[in-house]
Amino acid sequence: MAAHFGRRLRKGAATTAVAAAAVAALSASQAPGATGDDHGRQAAAGASSPVPDAAGGGDATGNSPYFTDLPPLKSPKPSPSSSIGTPVSRGEAEAGIPATVLDAYKRAEAELRTTKPGCNLPWQLLAAIGKVESGQARGGRVDADGTTLGRILGPQLDGNGFALIPDTDDGAYDGNSRYDQAVGPMQFIPSTWAWAGRDGNDDGAKDPNNVYDAALAAGHYLCRNDWDMSSDAGLHSAILSYNNSQDYLNLVLNWLEYYRKGTHSVPDGTGTIPSHRSDNGTPHGKSPKPSHPPRTSPAPKPHPKPDPKPDPKPHDPGDGNETPRPTPPKPPVPPTPPQTPTDTVDHLEDAGTAELTAMAGDTFGDRIGTRAETKAGKAVGKVRIRFTITGDTDAAFTGGEKVATVATDAKGVALAPALRAGEKTGAFKVTAAVVGRPVKGVDYTATVTARAADALARTADTPLTCVPGGEFADQVQVKATYKGAVADKVAATATLIRSGDDATENDKGPYFKDADGKPVRTLTGLRTDGKGLLTLPKLYADDTTGTFLLRVTTTGGATLTVELKVAAAADAPESASPSPSASS
Repeated sequence: MAAHFGRRLRKGAATTAVAAAAVAALSASQAPGATGDDHGRQAAAGASSPVPDAAGGGDATGNSPYFTDLPPLKSPKPSPSSSIGTPVSRGEAEAGIPATVLDAYKRAEAELRTTKPGCNLPWQLLAAIGKVESGQARGGRVDADGTTLGRILGPQLDGNGFALIPDTDDGAYDGNSRYDQAVGPMQFIPSTWAWAGRDGNDDGAKDPNNVYDAALAAGHYLCRNDWDMSSDAGLHSAILSYNNSQDYLNLVLNWLEYYRKGTHSVPDGTGTIPSHRSDNGTPHGKSPKPSHPPRTSPAPKPHPKPDPKPDPKPHDPGDGNETPRPTPPKPPVPPTPPQTPTDTVDHLEDAGTAELTAMAGDTFGDRIGTRAETKAGKAVGKVRIRFTITGDTDAAFTGGEKVATVATDAKGVALAPALRAGEKTGAFKVTAAVVGRPVKGVDYTATVTARAADALARTADTPLTCVPGGEFADQVQVKATYKGAVADKVAATATLIRSGDDATENDKGPYFKDADGKPVRTLTGLRTDGKGLLTLPKLYADDTTGTFLLRVTTTGGATLTVELKVAAAADAPESASPSPSASS
C-alpha cells in the first residue's frame, strides 16, 4: 500500500504544463491570504520547487483528476486567462450546497470538534474539497441515506496518463479488479479507504459512496498528524496531503474562502455541476478509462446557396430535380433525471405523537413521529427528516444533539431519537422538515416541568429532643420519592410552624442558624441530592419548652411534619421510641 501511495501523477507534456501554469496563475490571483504570494508565483512561472510531500508519502485520491472550475471572481470583468482550462463559474448559484451533502459536512465537523478538538476543522473545508473532487456529489444526487445514485468514479489508475495503482480491493469499491479508481463524493482510492474509512451515518457500514461516511473520513484524514486547520501551515499540509499539487491547494483555498463568506442549502439533485477537469477529460463517472483532450469541433458546413435559376417545375413533386433544404438540427433535449423519493414528498404529517411532557432531567415518555406523504396521501419511504430543537431550553436528543436526521421507513414514518429534558423548565419547539425539499415542516411543542416528589419520609425513627438553650443531637434527614423512585434534585422548603393547622412560621422554640449565627426558622432553596436525600442543618432550642413542629415540603406536593420536643433534663423521655403523637 505504501508503494502505491508513493507514486505521483507526472505530467510531462508541454501543453499540459502551459495549461497548468495558466490555471495556477488564475488561482493565485483569487487565492485568499492563506495561500501566499510565493505559491502563486511559483505555480505561474512553472518553478521547479517541489510541493511539500504529504505525510506517509501518498495522498487520498491517488492524484486522480479533479474539477478546476473556480468560484465567481470578485471582479465583474474576469481576465481573459480565466477561459483557459478553468472558466469562471456561474455566479451566486455556486454558493448553494445540496441539503444532504451540506448536512454531512456539518455533521462531520461537529463530531471532529469533539473527537479532535485541536484540529479546528471547518465544514467549509470539506465543502471546498467536495466541490473540487465531485461537484458536491454531482449536484447532490444522493438518496435518503446519503448514498450517491450510482458510483462516482475517477479514471482507472493504470499509469496511462495517471498514477499506476494496481487493484487493492478486488473491485469491491470501484468495480475494477485490475486497477484502482478513486471512488465516491470525496474521491478516495480503495487502498486509502481501507484504513481511513468511517461510518458517518451510524448504519454499521463504511461506504465511500455515502456522503456522510466520506465526509467524516475526509475530516479524519485531514486532521491526522496533529495538523491544526486554524494555522496556515496545518491547513496547507492537510490539503496537500489530500492531493499533492500546488494548483490543487490554491483551488481548494479559493473555494474555502468563498464558502466562508456565505452559503445556503438547495434541494438535493439541484446543485450546479462543474464541467472542467484537471486532465481536460470528461467529468467523473462518465468513463472509467483515461480520456484524451477534447478535439476542436469542426466548423459547421454552410447551407447550400440557392440556385439562381428558377425551378422549371417548382410544383411537380415527382420531378426529383429540386434541391431539398437542409433541416436545422434540433437542440438536444437534456435527459430528465429520475425522481428520488424526496422529490415526491408533498407534505408532512404528525404520526400519532402523544403529549410531550417530562420532568426536568427525565427522558420524554414518547418519541416524536413524522410521516412523509405524497400529494395523494401515500407514504414515502427513504426520505430524510431533520428534527431541530429550538427555544430557550437545554433539552436535547440522545447524545446531546439539538439536531437529528432520520430516514423514513416503509410506512413513511421517521421516529426522532429519544428526547431528554434539561434543567430549564417551560415549553420549547421541535420542528420536523424534509432534507432536500422545501415543504412545510411540522412543529411539536414539548414542556419541561420542575423535578417533583410525591412522598417524604425520615431516614431514622429516633425521637428528636433537646433541653432548653441546647442543641438537638440528631439532624433531620428525609428521603424524597416520586412514584416509588428516587426523586433527586427536588426543591424543598423547611419551616418551623405554629401548629398542624397553622403553617405560618413560629416565632419561638427550635430554630436553625444562618451564616451569622442568628436564629432562622424557615429554610428555602433546599434540594435533594442524587439519592433523593435531604439533610437539614443542626437545630437549636431557645428557653421555651414544649412540643414543636417542623414541616418539610417539596415541589410536587410532598409534605412531612416532624415533631420536636424541648424539655428540662428531668422531664426528657427515657425511651428512644417516638412519641405516639408525632405526625407525619
